[in-house]
Amino acid sequence: MAGMGGAGPDHLFNLRNTFYLGAYQTAINNSEIPNLSPEDAVERDCLVFRSYIALGSYQLVISEIDEAAATPLQAVKLLAMYLSSPDNKESTISSLKEWLADSTIGNNAILRLIAGTIFMHEEDYNEALKHTHAGGTMDLHALNVQIFIKMHRSDYAEKQLRVMQQYDEDHTLTQLATAWLNLAVGGSKIQEAHLIFQDFSERYPMTCLILNSKAVCCMQMGNFDEAESLLLEALNKDAKDPETLANLVVCSLHVGKSSSRYLSQLKLSHPEHVLVKRVSSAEDNFERALQSIA
Repeated sequence: MAGMGGAGPDHLFNLRNTFYLGAYQTAINNSEIPNLSPEDAVERDCLVFRSYIALGSYQLVISEIDEAAATPLQAVKLLAMYLSSPDNKESTISSLKEWLADSTIGNNAILRLIAGTIFMHEEDYNEALKHTHAGGTMDLHALNVQIFIKMHRSDYAEKQLRVMQQYDEDHTLTQLATAWLNLAVGGSKIQEAHLIFQDFSERYPMTCLILNSKAVCCMQMGNFDEAESLLLEALNKDAKDPETLANLVVCSLHVGKSSSRYLSQLKLSHPEHVLVKRVSSAEDNFERALQSIA
């Protein structure tokens, strides 16, 4: 598979792993790697800018990537523009569709990955799959697993996972995708997912991503106290992380504590978050119900 390793040493192995496990600042700090080929340098820059996006530094990415940058970097810039403000969504998506239709760049793996990511955000899963389904890189197959899980098609997700396992069973993305699928299937599989995340947390520094993943496993197994302590540890690392805040809202309700502070923080820092939207529509309904009685 193109972009799935190859001959010679893999200079970006550690950087990729750091990014996949959610240690975004560490990835940025350790991105000065000597002797990279031009192709590897572009991949490195993509990982660095995607790390900035994960940290919410959209403007930095938008201003740093200029018109002369390579296609993969232009695609990453599109993602930053898409996420930076709801007003940008329509124009970003129309640019994206234009690029995808261009036969000279439309098949670029990073452009397809960004397309899949954006259409998944839009909950337009069929459109996402149009661009990701052919796979070709571990990132694309991992994204396919996520899309199929969101579509409640764990059978298709499993097929994608098999392709990843055949290529490299020990790859970080293969392990993560296995855990995501286990969580989606539920039941006795949750324990297996927990073991994978536990293994990561023993081998690598703890990140919000891994802490949240472990916490979700704990919540699904009914261990809300353990989940809460993992989530508070994640909150110490990043007080604005949307997944941490959303999981704390859910967890607090189960341990009988108030979740309003976490919800307020989530509303402030991530007004577009799905949990915020659900709660506000519930609040609107509540207000309307009150008015109809009054």
